[in-house]
Amino acid sequence: MIPNILTIMALSAGMSAIRFGLEDRWEPAALAILAAAILDALDGRIARILKGSSKFGAELDSLSDFISFGVAPAIMLYLWAMQGAGRFGWMLALLFSVSMALRLARFNTMLEDENQPKWTKNFFTGVPAPAAAGLVLLPMLLSFQFGDDFFRDSYTVSFFLVGVAALVVSSIPTYSFKKVAIPTRHVVPAMIAVGAFITALVSAPWTTLSMVMLAYLCLIPISYRAYRRLLAREGDVTGVVATPTGDDV
Repeated sequence: MIPNILTIMALSAGMSAIRFGLEDRWEPAALAILAAAILDALDGRIARILKGSSKFGAELDSLSDFISFGVAPAIMLYLWAMQGAGRFGWMLALLFSVSMALRLARFNTMLEDENQPKWTKNFFTGVPAPAAAGLVLLPMLLSFQFGDDFFRDSYTVSFFLVGVAALVVSSIPTYSFKKVAIPTRHVVPAMIAVGAFITALVSAPWTTLSMVMLAYLCLIPISYRAYRRLLAREGDVTGVVATPTGDDV
């Protein structure tokens, strides 16, 4: 029950982002997407802790992700920068939403594959939905800090819509960060780092979020190389070729 409530809250946050966009309230709209991402991260983890995972919850989560991270960002960017591009602007917004739907459908089918090596659960296939929403909204986040002259330009936003849509449906393996284990001796430094991050997020949210998204982009080639090394090692040991997978969207 609790994980499903969190999922519904994430869906409500995504729908609220659309409403804020219709009212030209862009900062609250971006914060609503952030809230949806946080709630999305919590619901799956709490479901595993409580051992309350279910088929219904998985389907509800996928539908929520499509609205919050596939539809809401596309509509926000269309209203914010792409209306002047006419039909072309709408086509690119639609492209992003369709790409997200394809990714989620692929994820649901991959859940049924139980033959993957366990280490593949450390990777997603392509960019996961919450990260994709953050990346595609990066021009908006940067405009809050540096102004609209460049980042609100339809050509700039078009580049992000097409590029992130391609990453969403790609087979590029990306880190999932779900199996990260912190050694006991590093717990205190990790807590200090988390406290510093939260302080930065509260004090300078747009700068902090922009840096997180840029850092995530830099991690993509690193995760790809790590996956290829593990894949080669798996092939040397078993002769089995694995494909990228993940246990989240």
